[in-house]
Order: sequence, then structure tokens, then C-alpha cells
Amino acid sequence: MGSVLWTGPAVALVTLFDDDGAVAVKDTAAHAARLVAYGIRAVVVAGSTGEAAALSDPERVELVAAVREACPGVPLVAGASGEWRGQAADRTAAVVAAGADAVLVAPPRLGGSIDDYFAQVAHAAGDAPVLAYHYPGVAGGEVPIGALAALPVAGIKDSTGSAGRLAEEIDLDWPGAVYTGSASLLGYARWLGAAGAIVAAANVVPEKCLAAWEGDPTAQREVLRAERAYRPTFPAGIKRAVAERFGSPTGCRLV
Repeated sequence: MGSVLWTGPAVALVTLFDDDGAVAVKDTAAHAARLVAYGIRAVVVAGSTGEAAALSDPERVELVAAVREACPGVPLVAGASGEWRGQAADRTAAVVAAGADAVLVAPPRLGGSIDDYFAQVAHAAGDAPVLAYHYPGVAGGEVPIGALAALPVAGIKDSTGSAGRLAEEIDLDWPGAVYTGSASLLGYARWLGAAGAIVAAANVVPEKCLAAWEGDPTAQREVLRAERAYRPTFPAGIKRAVAERFGSPTGCRLV
């Protein structure tokens, strides 16, 4: 499989907010650096776990720049989805200029031409790779498997948790890298041949995510226990879990 940006687990980074709802930029960047020190392979900023829908575009850029400074030499992917191709392209250009190595982009919820959408995003990204984001109902619309080979993307993040779809993406005759966004598939994804993973659970139990990727069933169960604890009240639940372990702020905008 070509076009691999990194292998193994990346973190879908939370965006930390203070009690007044302001973005805690330094705390977020420090948290990213902490996870990298644990061995996490890449950092995804301003994705759905990062409450991207509640961020202004200047806040998104500020976060990318801060995490880039805190995590030198580590692949940094920025969420840049938009409700239409122009918005996504503008966001893509802005985060790449701020230091993102690649962008993660979901198609718009309301449809339109997925080919035109990703063509404009790829143009705005320049030399930075584009990862398509498939998590319909949560982050934009669907990325059809049949469309992947013709899109100007370097890979896909699939957060649906469908083992069957993941296998089909890996089997597809295309050079793109496949990343699972499901913490429940960490060990399975590596066994199946995925390039890596991008998971929210790495904010809380980074070392267990790494071990689960390496095939440790006990670690995989611990990852799932952590996820079960915070998932019912997400994103507030994961903020509390991160705070309990690392002492970070617990503020949320999407509550």
C-alpha cells in the first residue's frame, strides 16, 4: 500500500477549553506533545473529537500552529471539512500554511459532486496529502468505496467501525493508505493490513492503544473499557477522563 503518511496509532486530539469556553491553546498543544512522548505516531487536530464544528477558522489555525511547534517532526493532520468545496478549500489552505502536513476532509452533508469537492481541496492543499474522512452522520457525508480510486486523496480514515468495509477499503486496487477511526478495531486493523489508526481513546490511554495495535488483547480490552466510560457523555466524558489522568481543563463547547 503506497502513500502512507505514518503507521500505527495516531490521536484524534481533543481541543481543550477553559471554564469560560475559550480555547486553551497551550494546554492542547502540551497534551499533544505528551501523547507523542508516549509513542503516538501522529496527531490529528480539529477533527470531530476536537469539536471542530465549534471552532472558528482563526482558532483552528492557531491550534495547528501551536501543535506544530509542540510536536516537531511528527506528522500533523488538520481537519478541514466544509459545508461546500470553497469553504473546505479555504480551510485547507489556511491549515497547511499554519504547519499541517496533511488534511482530513469529509464530504459535505448535502452532497454535490464529490469529485469537484476533493479536486478543489487537493488544489488548495498543494503538496500536502489529503485524507478522505468517512463518518457519515457525524462528520459530513459518505465517501463511497467505489469513488476512492478516482479521488485525489492519499488515503481514508474510516470511523464507522465496520470491519467488512475496512477490509474492502484495504482490498481496493488503489495506492491509498487506510486508517481506522475505531478503537475497537486497533488490533484487527493491523492484522488486516491497515496503515494505522486515528482514535480518540489515545487521548486517555495512549500506551494501551499502542499495545492493542501490536496485538495485545488485554490492552485492546482496556482501550474499550476506557471508551465505554467516556462515550455516553462525549465530548464532556472524554474531557473528564483526560483531566482525571493528566490534570487538563474540562471545558466543552459541544454539550
